[in-house]
Amino acid sequence: MSLADEKTAFTRRLKESLRKTKVDPRSSTRVAREFNLRYPGDPVTAQAVRKWLTAESLPSQDKLRALAMWLQVPAPWLRYGEPERREDRAHSARQESPVYKSEIAWVAKKFDLLDEQHKRMVVEMVHALLRLEGKQ
Repeated sequence: MSLADEKTAFTRRLKESLRKTKVDPRSSTRVAREFNLRYPGDPVTAQAVRKWLTAESLPSQDKLRALAMWLQVPAPWLRYGEPERREDRAHSARQESPVYKSEIAWVAKKFDLLDEQHKRMVVEMVHALLRLEGKQ
């Protein structure tokens, strides 16, 4: 399969996954905004996302993983169309939390930007949620 065919197939799977997530793949601005909310690295531009959506380029591996986590699809499937391997499914099933490492990193990064009063509020909310869940 040529690189152009791989890009086209990736774009098709990306658009399909976006639609299932109720995100309009025709709006690269919205896709970029939603992606950047979940990606702990430097933000992507709407132009970069447009290139993903028009089969002009492929995202880097870290962005691909973040896309897959956001869209709740296996990264190998999103990139190559490959089904998830059994051992990958078993590992996913063993995960204790649906929160992924990149999302935790993003939350920590944003938490550090808060002033002390807001940090205390966040900590109090987490404690309250844990009490509701009976996990504290």
